Amino acid sequence: MLISLLLSSFLTLVELNCENLFDTCHDVGKEDIEFLSDGARHWTSARYWTKVRHIGQELLSCADDVPDIMALVEVENDSVLRDLTRRSLLRHAGYHYLMTQSPDLRGIDVALMYRPDRFTPLCYDYLEVPPLTGMRPTRDILYVKGRSYTGDTLHVFVVHSPSRYGGAEKSRPNRMQVVRQLQHRLTSIGPRAQVIITGDFNDYADSPALLSLYDSGLTNVTREARGLHGVKGTYCYHGQWHSIDHVLVSPALTSRVDSVYINDAPFLLEDDPQNGGQRPLRTFQGMRYQPGFSDHLPLVVRFKWD
Repeated sequence: MLISLLLSSFLTLVELNCENLFDTCHDVGKEDIEFLSDGARHWTSARYWTKVRHIGQELLSCADDVPDIMALVEVENDSVLRDLTRRSLLRHAGYHYLMTQSPDLRGIDVALMYRPDRFTPLCYDYLEVPPLTGMRPTRDILYVKGRSYTGDTLHVFVVHSPSRYGGAEKSRPNRMQVVRQLQHRLTSIGPRAQVIITGDFNDYADSPALLSLYDSGLTNVTREARGLHGVKGTYCYHGQWHSIDHVLVSPALTSRVDSVYINDAPFLLEDDPQNGGQRPLRTFQGMRYQPGFSDHLPLVVRFKWD
């Protein structure tokens, strides 16, 4: 009983880029052909269900208790979220979900999974990101206004900013376009609201896009996040650990942050023969399939209410 009461005072948030959680069916009008059984990646039902099972396992391993809300990036559509919540290891946790339906050419979206006894959505919206000249259509921002089990109103944004393809500087305006949409909505919410902005920003903590959000009064509470087993970021590129996944909160929530860490459970990692050390055990190395998890590691933030 005491353990249950102690856990109930926390709200646990997990953020994860799932690395191409595609089903095996073609979505008309989307460039998902490579993730079909006869596509370049030979994405069979067996591989798909292994992926669903592994993502469920990865999410459940993030905390001693079942996470309350989870922001997911690189999920294709409603069918994969339904399978993840109903037919994976998460099936007994009772998760519900909301997700975008974006103009992204590949058909990937973002989602928020939540335990309805711990977080109740009051309304939600898709924030469109108007493409700049020469910019590919990108993911909408998912906005969910909800009430936590404590009665507090939370404003949660899930982001997947455009990639750094073509170079970080050349592609920077695309990510700044995402920031502008966030700032516009923040203005309408007000400075005293309890806000969480999380996702894959495809930028480091000191990038112009993140600095602009700090100027809007937000704090990057995962800026110094480290793994429980020592990793120094959520993503490993050529042997170097970086974090392009972040959790930002408004001033009304900074004092409620109890702990922050990266879930670097050993089963989520593999040895890196080219660069030494370890790296995330991902599903594809280039085009070579391996039954891994994701090329990103999950971020975990625990909020505490007295």
